Amino acid sequence: MTAVTDHRDHSDPTGGSGRARGSGPSGAGGSGTSGADGGPDASSGSRAPGGDTGHAHVEDEDGQSGEHARGGRRPDGETDGGWDDGFIARRVSEAGDAGAHGGAETQRGADARTGSFAPGSTLYDTELRPRLDSLRELIGLSRTRLDRRTLAEAGRVLDEAAARRRLSDEHTVVAIAGATGSGKSSLFNALAGVAISEAGVRRPTTAAPVACSWTDGAAGLLDRLAIPMRLRRRPAQSPDGEAQLRGLVLIDLPDHDSAVAAHREQVDRILALVDAVIWVVDPEKYADAMLHERYLRPLAGHAEVTFVVLNQVDRLPGDAADQVLDDLRRLLDEDGIALGEYGEPGATVLALSALTGEGVGELRDALDQFVTERGAPVRRISADLDAAAARLRPLYAAERRPGLTEAAREEFAEQLAEAVGAEAAGEAAERAWTRNANKACGTPWLRLWRWYQARSEPVALRPRPGPPAPVDEEAAARQRVEQAVRTVADKAVHGLPAPWAQAVREAATRGAQGLPEALDEVAVAAGVPAGHRPPRPGWWPLAVLVQASMTLVQIIGGLWLLAQVIGVCPPNLGVPVLLMSAGIVGGPCVERACGVAVRGPARRYGAEAERRLREAAAASGRARVLDPVSAELLRYQEVREKYVDVIGVGRAGGVTKLSTTSG
Repeated sequence: MTAVTDHRDHSDPTGGSGRARGSGPSGAGGSGTSGADGGPDASSGSRAPGGDTGHAHVEDEDGQSGEHARGGRRPDGETDGGWDDGFIARRVSEAGDAGAHGGAETQRGADARTGSFAPGSTLYDTELRPRLDSLRELIGLSRTRLDRRTLAEAGRVLDEAAARRRLSDEHTVVAIAGATGSGKSSLFNALAGVAISEAGVRRPTTAAPVACSWTDGAAGLLDRLAIPMRLRRRPAQSPDGEAQLRGLVLIDLPDHDSAVAAHREQVDRILALVDAVIWVVDPEKYADAMLHERYLRPLAGHAEVTFVVLNQVDRLPGDAADQVLDDLRRLLDEDGIALGEYGEPGATVLALSALTGEGVGELRDALDQFVTERGAPVRRISADLDAAAARLRPLYAAERRPGLTEAAREEFAEQLAEAVGAEAAGEAAERAWTRNANKACGTPWLRLWRWYQARSEPVALRPRPGPPAPVDEEAAARQRVEQAVRTVADKAVHGLPAPWAQAVREAATRGAQGLPEALDEVAVAAGVPAGHRPPRPGWWPLAVLVQASMTLVQIIGGLWLLAQVIGVCPPNLGVPVLLMSAGIVGGPCVERACGVAVRGPARRYGAEAERRLREAAAASGRARVLDPVSAELLRYQEVREKYVDVIGVGRAGGVTKLSTTSG
C-alpha cells in the first residue's frame, strides 16, 4: 500500500485542536471531507479549507518515500501549487518525527520477518488451526453426501480465514455500522479527530465505505474489502494519540437500512470480512426490528468482536439515557448477545454523543485495549467457525448414537431365513431321515401295503413328477426379502441426519436388488439335494437283520402250518403258531423301537440342514446389505468425529462457543 502523508499545518488560527475550521466535535459540516457523494478526492486540485496549502509525501510499506508528481516538493525546496487530495494528513516534523516513524515501521517489518506475530497467533495455532483443518477434512468427507450450497457456505469460512491469515496480524479492521441518521459518520470523524466521512442531514449521506488507518501496512486488508484508494484516509494524530489506536483500521459503512440496494449489499459484504463491528444506534431506532432480526440476532455468536454504541445521548433529558441504555441491554440479551460485563467476554455496550464528545474517550480507550490485544482476527474467525458449525449441526448431529444393534442384525437374519424357508427345509430333512429309517427298519408287509395303497390311488391324485410351480412362493419370498431390507434400513437410520439416512437407505436398496436371486442360489447350494439319501447310523444294519429275522420266523411258522394242513408234517400247532406270533409281534416292535431311536438323529439332521441354510442366507444378507450399511454408518461416524473437532468439544481455551456434543 502507498500511504499518503500530507505535511500541512492543520493548526486552527483560533487555537483549536487541529480540526478544520467550522467543524464541530462530530465533524458535521467540516471541510476537507471525502465521500462518494461529494468532497474532494485524489483527482481534485482544490485548495484546503482555510487557504492552507501543502504537499503530499508518499510512504511505501518498505519505509521508502517519494514525492507525488503533482503538488510535490521540487528539488529546489519550493512547492508547486498546493492542492488538497482529501487525505487527512499526519502531523509530523520533517526530521525527528519522520525518523522515529520510519524506525517503528522498520521494527515492525523486522518482527514480521522473524515470525513475531500477534498474541492471537498462539491461540490460532493451538486452538483455531486444528478446528479449521477438521472443517476442511469434514467438507472432503461430506462432498458426496451434502449439496454444493451447504459445502460452499462452509468452504467460505475456510477461504476467508486463509485470506485473513495471509494479511497483516498487526492491524485490526473495525467497521462502524448503523441505520440512517444514527451518527455513524459523526462518530467516525470524532474517533479520527478530524472530519473524514461526510455527515449531514441528507439521506443517505455515506454512499460508499470510507477507511481510516492509524498505521501503515493495511493496504492488503483494504484491498480485500475493495475500498478504493481515493477513500482511504489517515487520522489527525497528536503526539499522545500516536500509539493509542496503533494498528486500528476503521471503516465507515453506508446505512444498513438504506433505500439504495447497492448500499445494503456493500454493508453485508464488508460485515462478513471485518474483524469487529461497532453498531451505532440512536434513541429512536435502537429497537428497530430490522437491525435486531437481520444483523444482531444472527451474529449473536460474534459478541466478543461487537461494540454496541448508543449515540446522541445528549438529546435525552435527565436519566433517560440510562433507561434507554438498560432497555438496549435487555434487547441485546433477548437477541442472545452476551454482554461483556463484570469482566466476562461479550459485547461492549456504551452510551456517548459524537456531537459533544461525551463518552467518545471511553470508546477510544475500549478500542485501544481491543486493538492492543490483537486477538480480534482470531476471535472473528472463531465466531465464523462456530456459526458455520451451528448451521451444519442438523447435518451431522444424530438424535441417538447410530448403528445396527445385535438384535436388529439377528432379526434381519431371521427374516432372510424365513424367506428362504430354512425352517421348512429343516423339517423336510428330518422327515426324510425318519422316512429312510422306516424303510430300512419297517416290516415288509407294511411297506407292501403302503405301496399297494399308492398304486391304487387315482392318477389325478398322484403327485406329479418335477417341482411344483413356485410362482406365488417366489413372489411372496421376494416381498419378504424387500420388507426385511426396509426394516433393517429403518432401524439403521433411526435418528440419523437426513443426508446420511438417505445414503444408508441407498446402500441397502442397492444391496437388495440381487438379494432374492442370491438367496435362491444359497438355498440350492446349502439345502439337501433332491434324491439325497440321509446317512444311516451304525446300528441300522443290526436293526435290519433283526427285522429280517422276524420276517423269516413268520414265513417259517406259516410254511410249517401249511405243511401240517396238507399232511406233509405231523400235526403240531404249538411250535408253528409260536413262531408266527413271535414274527408278527416282533416285527412291529422292532419297527417301533427303531422309530423311537431315530428321533434324536433325525432331529439333529434337520437342525443341521436348517442351520446351514440360515447361515448361508445370513452371510448373503450380510455381504449385500449389512456390510454396505455398516460402511455408510462408519463413514458417518468418521465425519461426526470431525464435526466434534470442528465445534471444539473438550478443547481448553476461549475460542470455542459451542459446548454441546452431537448425538
